Amino acid sequence: MKKYISIGLLILIIIACAGSKTNIAGLKDSEKLKSDTIKIANEALEYEIIIIDPGFSSWFNANAKPRNFYAQAYFESRNKVWVNEWNARVMQPSLFNSDLYEMSIDYQPNINYGYEVNYMLFNYLNYFQIVNNTKLGVFSPRI
Repeated sequence: MKKYISIGLLILIIIACAGSKTNIAGLKDSEKLKSDTIKIANEALEYEIIIIDPGFSSWFNANAKPRNFYAQAYFESRNKVWVNEWNARVMQPSLFNSDLYEMSIDYQPNINYGYEVNYMLFNYLNYFQIVNNTKLGVFSPRI
């Protein structure tokens, strides 16, 4: 059975009529949502990360360091700190915007999620901090 790490904002689009809207870029809403959804799976370890956040895909393509720029241990050390702070904020909706911190991230430091899952989680948390002008712990986000 697969285990999931889900992050981001899930946008539910309810269409009242049969036709679909088209946004400024010319994509239908459903196509835009699909283009902003990134799914990375580590089939061997049965873990995957699903990121649903408008803007992340284009930010990732423009700003993410290439794969193998950092070691997996680098990603894991930052992910551990950032996820702990993220989850603490999820548990305190009166102090932190519950629209930003909707759900906790099930990231356990004792599990080897593999390079790709850690890489994508690191980049999403980097993106999140930069876009929302916030800091999750002691490590500053980097481009």
